[in-house]
Amino acid sequence: MFSAVTRLRTLSTYITNSHTPLRFFSSTTPAFTMDKKSSILNWVDPKDKSGEFKRQQSVFRSFIENKPGAEFPAEKDRYHLYVSYACPWAHRTLIVRNLKGLQDIISFSSVHWHMGDKGWRFATPDENLPGGNVTPDPLHSDYTHLRDIYFEQNPSYEGRFTVPTLYDKKQKRIVSNESSEIIRMLYTEFDDLIADEYKKVVLLPKNLQKDIEEMNEWVYNNINNGVYKSGFATTEEAYKKNVTTLFDSLDRVEKSLSDSSTPYLLSAPHVTEADVRLFTTIIRFDPVYVQHFKCNIRDIRSGYPHLHRWVRHLYWDYPVAFGETTEFEHIKNHYTKSHGQINPFAITPVGPLPNILEKDDEVPSAKAVREK
Repeated sequence: MFSAVTRLRTLSTYITNSHTPLRFFSSTTPAFTMDKKSSILNWVDPKDKSGEFKRQQSVFRSFIENKPGAEFPAEKDRYHLYVSYACPWAHRTLIVRNLKGLQDIISFSSVHWHMGDKGWRFATPDENLPGGNVTPDPLHSDYTHLRDIYFEQNPSYEGRFTVPTLYDKKQKRIVSNESSEIIRMLYTEFDDLIADEYKKVVLLPKNLQKDIEEMNEWVYNNINNGVYKSGFATTEEAYKKNVTTLFDSLDRVEKSLSDSSTPYLLSAPHVTEADVRLFTTIIRFDPVYVQHFKCNIRDIRSGYPHLHRWVRHLYWDYPVAFGETTEFEHIKNHYTKSHGQINPFAITPVGPLPNILEKDDEVPSAKAVREK
């Protein structure tokens, strides 16, 4: 089988480099103007000749702790998670919240799927969107956008207004907006408040921690963030480099799953952090990233049989944690109607249908081979 690099280079020989890129922006469309770096909708600095998407670091990095004198102690109904069902980083926190049985300990609400020039907005009372808790801000009746919470912390705040945002209702402070650290707070810090069955859910087992950390590093850079680096690239060179790395890494995961002695990554006996962190990208891959971010060397359902089996196992066999926290309407609408520089007419593709196949189903070509 050819590697992703070989396939891409072969295809590239048919692409001429003399075409002038289309420009869909003008001074009459201020929400998507490309000449102002300050716009939160400028995913790549227009002055950056590399065309590379560079993700900003999270600003709020405090930690909830179960110990005396903690700045943010582990308490029931003290913290609120602001999320977006569309966002893969926020999706991680919803999955772990449910895996650990924290539904009655930490409240949550989801913003509307649309991101405009003021960032994420809250749904209005007259809007009826799928998914639980897609409501106006339940803690601040006069707040219309997530950014209002950030300005509450600092009226001069200049960073991005991101989800997930973990908020301390007692101190009226943001604890953290870094998903990788929020999920680790949920692993053990609230264990004194949950049922015994959830205390036994160990997402970062000591015997696999080193392997998980190593996998996190390349999965994050090349897959989780790799789809964004491919999709937001503003030069052909940046796109080809990142999409090639992305598919080489998907090939690597596919090989890892084919060698796994269990249905999980790293031959783990159960779901671990590695599965959670990869799932939120793979579940969005066919519905969005293939077409919207031009990650189309292959799709998951027809090009990666082991990944396809793995993602469906998590989605269908863990419905509360993985299935019920996945809202495809939010996912598809957010990307296609918020990224005007990629999709200026905001048309959302109908397919692929279904958004995810049943466990015993396959795409027609694979089904035909199986039935021979």
